[in-house]
Amino acid sequence: MLIGKAGTATTSLCTADAETITVRGYDLCTELMGQKTFTDFFYLSVTGVLPSDQQRYFIDLLLISIAEHGLTPNAQAARMTLASGPDALQAALAAGILGCGSVILGAAEDAGYLLVKVRENMADSNDLEAASRRVANEIRANRGKLAGFGHPLHRPLDPRAERILALAREKGAAGAHCAIAEALREAVTEAWGKPLTLNVSLAIAAVLLDLGFPVRMIKAIPLLARTAGLLGHLAEEQETPIGFLMAASAEDAITYTPQEQRA
Repeated sequence: MLIGKAGTATTSLCTADAETITVRGYDLCTELMGQKTFTDFFYLSVTGVLPSDQQRYFIDLLLISIAEHGLTPNAQAARMTLASGPDALQAALAAGILGCGSVILGAAEDAGYLLVKVRENMADSNDLEAASRRVANEIRANRGKLAGFGHPLHRPLDPRAERILALAREKGAAGAHCAIAEALREAVTEAWGKPLTLNVSLAIAAVLLDLGFPVRMIKAIPLLARTAGLLGHLAEEQETPIGFLMAASAEDAITYTPQEQRA
């Protein structure tokens, strides 16, 4: 039984036979292996074309920027899962990735759509500052979620975001979306009545969009990056286990409050 709309029975991603493997039209063994970087392969797989030198440079930069941030909830989930099943590295990695949502890592995609929304608001007037103020004020008035701003640790600046934007300007990668990010910084300060940290998620989204990366795949960057980071946590967990220590600490930190009456 077919559920949902039928798609075209075709793929342009990969095919293989007894002697060759072809990815996006390139021979895996002779044209990619030993010839291109993993970043090249990732970009090719997602977009269908090999990256320029500039695109490769910034994809590498962005992957590094978001790969690691200490014992975050998803890192803890991965470590405790490995402690429970030491033979299931893949399950522990999956547990960590499943913990990547709108609060942890997923904000880059939301930030991308925020930048797109501001750009759409510029369609009539081409006034960057006015469009940024309109969007910021609308979000504030509706008590909406402001993607790409705020951070519990990095205040008043997120050093990763500032480094990304500075390099984008220096290397000539900063375009309309980086300009929108900077305009939003001012508009958000005005709308909220105080400065909010422009965080790494907005910087990642701005540079990716200026590089021509599809907005619907922005989340792929933090997911791929954090996969590498989680594998580092899991490698350490195998050698110096702390998963059960974290579980015990959680029990010690949380107070049990009995119900007043049973149902």
